Amino acid sequence: MLCIFGAQQAFGFARPEKEYRIFQFPRTAIPRIDGDFSDWDMVPDSYAIGLSELYDTHGGRGENLDPKEFDLTVKVGWVNGENRLYFYVEAYDDSWDFTDPGLRQDIFELVVDGDASGGPFIKEDNGNINKLPVADLHFKGHGAHAQNYHIFTPVQHGKDWAMVWGSTPWIKDFPYANVAYDYDFGPGESGVLKMEFWITPFDYAAVEGPGRSVVSQLTENELIGMSWCMIDFDVDRPKADPVMCLSHDFRMIRDASFLNAFRLMPLEETLRPKIAADWAFTEVDRDRRIVLFEDRSTGEIARREWDFGDGTKSSEEYPLHRYAKAGEWTVTLTVEGPDGQDRRIKVWEVVTR
Repeated sequence: MLCIFGAQQAFGFARPEKEYRIFQFPRTAIPRIDGDFSDWDMVPDSYAIGLSELYDTHGGRGENLDPKEFDLTVKVGWVNGENRLYFYVEAYDDSWDFTDPGLRQDIFELVVDGDASGGPFIKEDNGNINKLPVADLHFKGHGAHAQNYHIFTPVQHGKDWAMVWGSTPWIKDFPYANVAYDYDFGPGESGVLKMEFWITPFDYAAVEGPGRSVVSQLTENELIGMSWCMIDFDVDRPKADPVMCLSHDFRMIRDASFLNAFRLMPLEETLRPKIAADWAFTEVDRDRRIVLFEDRSTGEIARREWDFGDGTKSSEEYPLHRYAKAGEWTVTLTVEGPDGQDRRIKVWEVVTR
């Protein structure tokens, strides 16, 4: 956390090149942010990122972290068609510290670069540092293309759940984020914290708010940049020790080039339907009422039948169909294969004039 440890520290540890995975939740099983963490039971343990992946960049322990002092497991999820990242965090600490109203408390520091654009994203590292005052750069670019969330673990009553480092604090508020906790320990006590939350990554987050901002478009099989540090204070220590980073280079908190690679995974095979009909269309010639249809079905397709709603049919994968008159058409695609049959009907989406 730069605000505590100073702007000029650079540790030079090698960044792990391992690629991590983001679990795809089915659209019928989107995690609820309600403190009931059973929604995460479907996520295989192979997606869990534990303490053994972290590196102590400040306490001198390197990879020799003791789970009896602090332990951490994180799972990350997404839903195809939503531009949100979901997180489940489970952590044990032998001495939780969360009484300070400011930044001196246990913090899960998360950095996300939704389009993997890389590069520095804080005001002190802005390329125009010699041209503009730092105060101006705070509002012009600090946190614009990658976002840093200082997430308080846990959060005390009346305190915002996170501090967004930069000029866009609105991204931590609903409807751009949400959070729920479960714990039963007090300051200085040991115990297990469970937390779930979601955030919205931005290709560009504007100080003025969402109107000029650009949400990252999350796409199956694409890579995003992401990493986190766990900053562990204890009530009897004036400084955090250790600071445990997934990226083994602490510069990750300020420069998205040092983040880890995370892939937005497809649905696990056990969660996919064996066969599912789907299709799209494009009006290629409005005057002649010519429409191009595209079969987007999944599974092993042996046969298909289009019913264009005007009494004509086709078995092609990409049929080009001309409607003889204007109308609002109900179009059906039926597909068959060794695993069964499915159909997709769209009512009055195809309209000719």
